[in-house]
Amino acid sequence: ASPGYCWPFQGSRTEVLIRLPAQIRPTAVTVQHTSKRASPLGTVSSAPRDFTVSVSLCRALGAGTWPWGKAGLDEEGKDETLLGTFTYTVQKELTQTFPLQDGIPSAFRFLKLVIRSNWGKPGYTCIFRMRVHGKMVGTHATGGQTHV
Repeated sequence: ASPGYCWPFQGSRTEVLIRLPAQIRPTAVTVQHTSKRASPLGTVSSAPRDFTVSVSLCRALGAGTWPWGKAGLDEEGKDETLLGTFTYTVQKELTQTFPLQDGIPSAFRFLKLVIRSNWGKPGYTCIFRMRVHGKMVGTHATGGQTHV
């Protein structure tokens, strides 16, 4: 992860809906940030701290957006399934993998990442790399673990 090439989010709390390249039965997510030494400012306060990953049950029924323009996530979040609550720890490795809840019966095309806090930077939060691990399902599935 090179300093300056991050995926920035305004503020220390944000959420993003991530469209995966295929239907995936997710098993883990990996988050990566840069090191304090490699950072131009000598700090990693923009790294995410507490975050959640969830999916919508609506997404198990089909890929893409609904024909009438809804993104598929229920507006009140009632149909969302929480896959895990995690803490990225800046004192550990730069790349950290977080296993998701076991027994997810469906594959999904969209994951929701909610960053609840960072390590102290009020203006923005950065992720240098995020990976979703799991098993691809459907007509183009290879049968093995997939990293997207």
